[in-house]
Amino acid sequence: MEYIKITSKNIDKEHICCAISNNNDIQVSSKKAWLSERFEDGLVFLKSTERGKCFIEYIPAENAWNPILADGYMYIDCLWVAGSLKGHGYSTDLLNACIEDSKSKGKKGLCILAAAKKKPFLAEPKFLKYKGFQVCDEADNGIQLWYLPFSDDVELPKFKECAKKPRVEEKGYVLYYTSQCPFNAKYVPVIEGIAKENAIQFKAIHLQSKEEAQNAPTPITTYALFLDGNYITNEQMNDKRFFKLLEK
Repeated sequence: MEYIKITSKNIDKEHICCAISNNNDIQVSSKKAWLSERFEDGLVFLKSTERGKCFIEYIPAENAWNPILADGYMYIDCLWVAGSLKGHGYSTDLLNACIEDSKSKGKKGLCILAAAKKKPFLAEPKFLKYKGFQVCDEADNGIQLWYLPFSDDVELPKFKECAKKPRVEEKGYVLYYTSQCPFNAKYVPVIEGIAKENAIQFKAIHLQSKEEAQNAPTPITTYALFLDGNYITNEQMNDKRFFKLLEK
């Protein structure tokens, strides 16, 4: 497998794996705009040259859009290999490339979000454990911070206090999200429309800066849905999923 690094110079012509439609698609344009603004913060997007979901996205933890304290670490936003590309060792290739790059930049180690059991859009815990990652912190909703140190004498990463007990004060549905996930550009307006048509209390909070994301009341900022103050899911809702949730 050959890999290519997405940069400001080639982002317009390259597909971005998690959204493969043309650049006129709102999901693609939203994600590419978000990436383009992060390159100066040290974000790396490495992907397969083949068309498909096979990529890793990482950034210095100080610039991560998550409420974590992990100075000197590299934070992995997403490591995703799916479909026919699974089972060929590509996840290991991408992780090894991240490790090599992070060591060359003098980082203390890597950190990433997961859970004890696999959750949608989060890293596979079995894979992380196999690769030497360990849990270093956990929020009340079961979201865990995993880390891979490059030496034995490094300080452990941890969640900021604002994310330890994910909860909001507002009643009804409250959604925190960023443009890091391309699906949000398409589906957040869809479920906002459903909520409005059905007189359902719904508030969407679009985190639009690193500072906002680093002080959010949730470890996961790409998509965190609350109901009557309580965290319920990080799984992106399309119309069918949202209607199913409402039925419950």
